[in-house]
Parts: sequence; structure tokens; C-alpha cells
Amino acid sequence: MTSRSQKSFEMRVQVEAALAEYMHAIASDRLEEWPSYFIETGRYRVMTRENRDQNLPLCLMICEGHGMMHDRIIALRTANIFEPHVYCHIPGALRITENTLTSVSSESTFVVMRTMSDGATSIFACGRSFDHFVKKDDGLKIADRLVVLDSRQIDTLLVIPI
Repeated sequence: MTSRSQKSFEMRVQVEAALAEYMHAIASDRLEEWPSYFIETGRYRVMTRENRDQNLPLCLMICEGHGMMHDRIIALRTANIFEPHVYCHIPGALRITENTLTSVSSESTFVVMRTMSDGATSIFACGRSFDHFVKKDDGLKIADRLVVLDSRQIDTLLVIPI
């Protein structure tokens, strides 16, 4: 393996590890940790494929910065009324789309299974995520995460981050 392909492989492993930690925190209901996967001014958005394909900016969920992310989790814990459920992320094909000295971008596919409190499990969402990471001394931090859902229909409140 050449030095360049070795570095590319190592960066891919780092991106996969960062996304795995992110997904496990959500699956383990450690939602208060969610903002820590982002830089302070990080942005998180969920939109439909239809809106993205038409360059329409409407998002189903958007959080800009740690403050909004923390507020989202506080609302989820104290104000939102929804049937308890958990997510299981099933990551798919990942590719590095850009890799510079200070950042890395990736695109990946995913499926999110949702299990309700009665034990019923269904596919909640599938699509692609577009992640832009900043390289920090302590690892990769998300600067921008765009989740693009294949479907424009959400059968229940989108309350837990994807």
C-alpha cells in the first residue's frame, strides 16, 4: 500500500470510528453527549431527498451550535410528548469525499431501525448523511452533518437525532 493510500485508509477508519461513537451514544440514550460530537458552532440538519434534489432549504430538523443542540435534548427530556422508543443505526457504504490537512468530508448510507416500548420494530428512516469533520487533537469533530432522508414521510415525531 502506498503512503497516500495508507493515509486515506487511516482517515476512513477514523471517520468510521467517529460515526460509530456518535451512533452508539444515540442508541444508548446518552443524548446529553450528542453535542460533544460537534464543534461548538457545528450544524445538524435533517431534510428530505426531495428538498435536497430541488435545492429547497426546508429542513425537518435543524440545530446550529451547541446551544440549540442542548436545548433540543432538554426539550426531548422534559417537554416533548412522544411514545418512548430507541434507534438502532445500521451504517452502510461510506466514502471519503474530501481530505485536507484540517478537515475531512464523507458521504454514507444508513438505515435506522426504531423499536417502540411495546417491542415493535420497524424501519424508521433510511438515506444518506453528508458529514464534514474538523481534525482536532482529540479526534474528529463534526462541523456540519446533513442527514438526507429518502422518504418525505415521517410516521411520528422526529425527536431523537439521527
